[in-house]
Amino acid sequence: MLQGPGQGTQTTPPGAAPGTFVWSPTRPLTWDDFKSKPTPSDRLAALTSANIDVQAACQDFKFASTVRAVFIPTESWVREATKATPNLLRHEQLHFDITELYARKLRQKISLAKFDCQHLQPRFKNTTNAVFAEWQKEEARYDQETNHGLAADRQKSWEINIQNQLTQFAQFAAK
Repeated sequence: MLQGPGQGTQTTPPGAAPGTFVWSPTRPLTWDDFKSKPTPSDRLAALTSANIDVQAACQDFKFASTVRAVFIPTESWVREATKATPNLLRHEQLHFDITELYARKLRQKISLAKFDCQHLQPRFKNTTNAVFAEWQKEEARYDQETNHGLAADRQKSWEINIQNQLTQFAQFAAK
């Protein structure tokens, strides 16, 4: 399950907030990344907290932005890491991969929008909020359709679909 994005777009200093890390195709999640603990009322086996970090600025009337998918270890947890399965970790990894997919979709929308610094708001906020809403719907649909990763055939289907979409949006991967 994914937590975030919280209230609107979140910003962090360049390089991501302390203790977080940016999505990378060469850096998969491990159970050691999940630093938090579940509360007694939490019913899930694990929780991935990730966010789309969006920073935008205008300097000399030129618009620039940075969009990154970040993992938040201090808000992510696994109930019992010693008993957690590789399948569960793959499920949690795909939550982070979905976050990266929607970061790429946002980068695409920003690149096509040609934002004007004199008239940046509310257009930029509306664009960002629309992508965040799509992302949250996709995350909920993923958990529902895979039964939080327990439906192995649906999980595999989602993995293939998301990897295909990441490839489709490869030109919008962070540089």
